[in-house]
Amino acid sequence: MITKESIENLKNHLDVVDVVSQFIELKKSGANFKACCPFHGEETPSFVVSPAKQIYHCFGCGVGGDAIKFVMEYEKLSYPETLEKLASMHSVNLEYDNNNNQKKQDIKVLEEVNKYYQKLFVNNNIAKEYIASRGISEFSIEKFEIGYAPTSNDTINFLKNNYYNLADAKELGVIDTGQSGLYSRFIERITFPIYSLNGKIVGFGGRTITGHNAKYVNSPQTKIFNKSKLLYGYNLAKENIYKKNRIIVTEGYLDVIMLHQAGFNTAVATLGTALTQEHLPLLRRGEPKVIVAYDGDKAGLTAAFKASVMLSQGEFEGGVIIFDEGKDPADMVKEGKIEELNNIFDSPQAFISFSIDYIVSKYDINNPSQKQKALIEANDYLKSLGIIYQDEYKRYLAQKLNIRENLVKSSTDVVRKNEVNLKKIDIGELCIIRSILEKPQRLDSVLDIIDSTMFEHHRDEFELLISDINNQSFNGILINDKLEVYDDERLKQELLVLLRKFYANKLRSVQYDQGLAFKEKANLLRKIKDNIYQLKLGKLVSYNL
Repeated sequence: MITKESIENLKNHLDVVDVVSQFIELKKSGANFKACCPFHGEETPSFVVSPAKQIYHCFGCGVGGDAIKFVMEYEKLSYPETLEKLASMHSVNLEYDNNNNQKKQDIKVLEEVNKYYQKLFVNNNIAKEYIASRGISEFSIEKFEIGYAPTSNDTINFLKNNYYNLADAKELGVIDTGQSGLYSRFIERITFPIYSLNGKIVGFGGRTITGHNAKYVNSPQTKIFNKSKLLYGYNLAKENIYKKNRIIVTEGYLDVIMLHQAGFNTAVATLGTALTQEHLPLLRRGEPKVIVAYDGDKAGLTAAFKASVMLSQGEFEGGVIIFDEGKDPADMVKEGKIEELNNIFDSPQAFISFSIDYIVSKYDINNPSQKQKALIEANDYLKSLGIIYQDEYKRYLAQKLNIRENLVKSSTDVVRKNEVNLKKIDIGELCIIRSILEKPQRLDSVLDIIDSTMFEHHRDEFELLISDINNQSFNGILINDKLEVYDDERLKQELLVLLRKFYANKLRSVQYDQGLAFKEKANLLRKIKDNIYQLKLGKLVSYNL
């Protein structure tokens, strides 16, 4: 079992915005952050994360909780698994009451294997010659911790001879089991250690120098390695990304290394995969301009188009750079074309115009039928963007297709599907409830004055407040920035409004109630009228009906 002390220590290291933003894309909204809820389908963001309260809540489906609860639900992990994942992500050590029942995954194996590969690289002339031939300096070799993975048996013997836990090595993707027993994942390859956002090694990339079929391989999916959420070099680039407000996304390890070597130290790379939605939270950090720098071959152009569509729909600033004639950033750095690169990175093509160009290029627009198809596809893409972008680029598309601008349709007449909450919301009632939640000591004095029956629309919430003021279902109220938190005087005035409305309705109800005996009815009417009189004088009255 994980000790309570280490759980509390972990919680002290967690920031709910930081944790959630590593899984989904958040956008600032006043004092809070918003996103489309990852737990149910929606088009209008109703998922709110509060840095002040350290909680999240979805106003659409009602889910909510803290950072730990989010990771449990999002990753479908048990509570202990979630704690271990978060501890690994934030470099926090967990302690266990019984190591036989729960054992911390020993990521030290990755650290030691990385050191082993680095030592082997220093003594391997073939590996060093290859790296030198690519123009990589000694400083870059050290900065990026370039190594060399030997034969499979050598790696396994290293683990055994140093008494490292083979189960940990397997779970972390260093080795695996095949028909002939254990084997190493990386055999006779240049190795590039891959780090998480928080600077912990989570896996490797490897390039063959002895003719293996796969030129590049990455660590397999593990609890701490997901290539769709990682960017190579981000741990080294992040501070410069924040300072320079720019991130350059390339296709390979060598591009990143050479660009850093030339001073373009905001460069990162995807890990053998296209840019995905899961990368967006990482790209959003610091709100930098995103420069997608890909090769000009068919695969590179397709990947750049998909990235451009995704980034433009996410309203990222930046653009696309395509390297033609078989060149790539690494080649240009090696050839000393630093100034040319600088000019290229300063003048990317906007994501939207690039996407429109790519769509149009797929069709023969001299053929009316093909032109019509190009218009439909490009129009559908434009409609996925914001209204201002649609209006700005209608003319561009019309010029590309040589058609009248009015043939390009916008989506201003399209009504988005909004989630309808059939229950009526009363802001005044909710503000009273939130003001009590913010200062729970108010509850006792308020209960002397009001009853749950006085709440016309939020009686259930007030009754829950009385029975369980710390219930997590109040997260939505606590982080709703539309709800004001009253000071004591304002709370008194709002309670007066609530009471006057309640007693006015009660007076009418009793007056027309034929089921009450005359004496009981007269006594009740006297109490109600007296309460209304006191309320008009600005005095809060005790509930006495």
